[in-house]
Amino acid sequence: METRKQYNLQERLVKFSASIIINASTLKKEFASEHLLKQLIRSVTSSALNYGEAQAAESKRDFIHKMKICLKELRESQVNMQIMIEANLVKDINEFKKIEKECSELVAIFTTSIKTSNKK
Repeated sequence: METRKQYNLQERLVKFSASIIINASTLKKEFASEHLLKQLIRSVTSSALNYGEAQAAESKRDFIHKMKICLKELRESQVNMQIMIEANLVKDINEFKKIEKECSELVAIFTTSIKTSNKK
């Protein structure tokens, strides 16, 4: 029996992206929330898709570049969710805050990974 939880960043990114799509209905039906949601779906899915590309990077430099794109998209997602919460566009605030927390954790992981890769 494995005592340590398997750490799979790609799986986390996919689940994070899916959680945004699944919880889209928890947003209030307003122009602002619809506009922000479309952009949020683009940025969260982009982070997952670019991570897949990073895994097939042709060089260390290419890997770091793709990881930075993932980080950029995650930070955009993070700010987007903060705007939605601050503007009171979210019906189920507790669930949305869990998703926002996951985004913050992913930002921290990518930041650390990029710093580590740059040192090697």
